Amino acid sequence: MNKINHEQLLSLEHPFVKIPVEKFRSSLRTSQKHIEKEIANLTDKVSEISKKSVQGNLDPKQVEAALEAIVNRLSTLKRKLKDTRADEALYSQRTKVRLQHLQDLTAVQTLDSDDFARWSRVRLNRIVIDYMLRDGFRETASLLAKSEHIEDLVDIELFAQSAKVEQALQRQSCAECLQWCKENNSSLKKIKSTLEFSLREQEFIELARERRSQEAIGYAKKYLTPWQETHMKEISHVMGLLAFPPETKCHPYKRLYDKSRWNDLIAQFRSNNFALQFFTPEPLLNVTLQAGLSALKTPMCYRPEHRNINCPVCDPETLGALATDLPLSHHFNSSIVCRISGQIMNEDNLPMALPNGYVYSYNALTEIASLNDGKITCPRTGAVFDSTQMKKVFIS
Repeated sequence: MNKINHEQLLSLEHPFVKIPVEKFRSSLRTSQKHIEKEIANLTDKVSEISKKSVQGNLDPKQVEAALEAIVNRLSTLKRKLKDTRADEALYSQRTKVRLQHLQDLTAVQTLDSDDFARWSRVRLNRIVIDYMLRDGFRETASLLAKSEHIEDLVDIELFAQSAKVEQALQRQSCAECLQWCKENNSSLKKIKSTLEFSLREQEFIELARERRSQEAIGYAKKYLTPWQETHMKEISHVMGLLAFPPETKCHPYKRLYDKSRWNDLIAQFRSNNFALQFFTPEPLLNVTLQAGLSALKTPMCYRPEHRNINCPVCDPETLGALATDLPLSHHFNSSIVCRISGQIMNEDNLPMALPNGYVYSYNALTEIASLNDGKITCPRTGAVFDSTQMKKVFIS
């Protein structure tokens, strides 16, 4: 029972390694694009100078200006490559450290070893930091990562970059998010994202809200018309705002004017960003907790009269809420748990039935009887019985 199932433990670690690998590949592609663009420009400039030289139309001042322009572009290229080289070094290091972290687990064989305890602590810190970053506690997450020396095992800077866009959306500004869409245009097309259209739609809504009708019409022609093949219904709907003021009671248009749409944009951006960065849609903390909760969930957990104080799923305010959409657990061999003590009822702690039909463990009932002169009060009904009235239950 103490043997580690490595495959099971590592089943959730795919994004952990994939994130730095994909960021490394992205940096390489960016460097390649910069180099190819500048080489093409350099080739054109040199060809132009050579052509003029052959034709005898070469002006020394023009040559000097052209060479100076080439030098400036190459200097710019050098700065860009320096930045991408720094990113490549960062993500190369992170990939190496993360693979080593996973490799360390394969050397551990038992759950009760000190090495596994240390590895699990690091993993728990990673999961907690991931949850805090998603929930906006970046400073606390940074402090925890530094104190535990696991900066290379978390992706704080990626969340910091996306936080700037989210903060802009909270200020009801689409500019930063539209710039992000432009920078990630090809990747967003691959996942068939409609984020850019939603942003353009919202900017049109804000113009309609301020009753700047002419500007809104011009904006729609420039930015909404290109989407008409796939979003004609939405465009026709939003254009109706020109005829309805912000205080309208007409439900379809009242909903478009609703400020809560900004929260929808934040959620859509976050979903697209996680997909592009290869983050899991749900926090890893939720995923790991749900993996455990799914093994505990039974139909009894959501019946108030059958809830067990020691069962995490039975608490509807905390972990029970997280387990709501999970399937019920499947057990080949059921365990009967005492409602009073939370202990398992077996041959060493027999199930005992009271005259009213409710069953509790022998140890719990005898303890109650010893404290109440041989009397047992049923915790569910309040009925009082003598300890001699309880009977053994045999489960077949």
